[in-house]
Amino acid sequence: MIRILLCEDHAMVRKGFRMILEAQPEMEIAGEAGNGREAVELAASLKPDVVVMDVAMPELNGIEATRRIVAGSPRTKVLALSMHKDGVYVREILKAGARGYLLKDSADSDLVTAVRAVAKGDGYLSPAVSEAVLSDYRKHATEPLDMLSSREREVLQMIAEGKTNKDIAGALKLSVYTVDAHRGKIMEKLNLHSTGELVRFAVRNGLVD
Repeated sequence: MIRILLCEDHAMVRKGFRMILEAQPEMEIAGEAGNGREAVELAASLKPDVVVMDVAMPELNGIEATRRIVAGSPRTKVLALSMHKDGVYVREILKAGARGYLLKDSADSDLVTAVRAVAKGDGYLSPAVSEAVLSDYRKHATEPLDMLSSREREVLQMIAEGKTNKDIAGALKLSVYTVDAHRGKIMEKLNLHSTGELVRFAVRNGLVD
């Protein structure tokens, strides 16, 4: 059996994916997650064969969640799901360790095909994003985002989501002083000088919608 963890913040969409996948004789849904943190925790405890991961997850986005899942359980394969054809989303989640990228408007049969391919260790890309990936690859040799640590990317996402240093400190169980130090380090590394610039950078790099 292919044991699958479904990670998607919209319950109705999750239900649709569950119905499609459970109709396959060799697939079972091991669990469901509604945000990125829950996805990481469930992947660690359930150790599924495949994680179907929405790129735009709340609290911890699908890119960062994928990075942590793959680091914690290399045997688990991640299939990314997104509305976006933009190469930046594809590049970042593949770099994080995803084995496939499927557009949400794909046919039901494509979802099944993608899960089977990823479960076997093969890659899968929706045909519509292949050109975007190639063109994006040609444009980007090195990325500013690569300079940030996992924690700094997490803090940057929360800043871009409009959270205050106090909110971030509470969510991450850090001191406000530590969060402020992270913010300063992020701005220094990226050569950015205001919260507005941080938000625009996060949007351009697929950390937030």
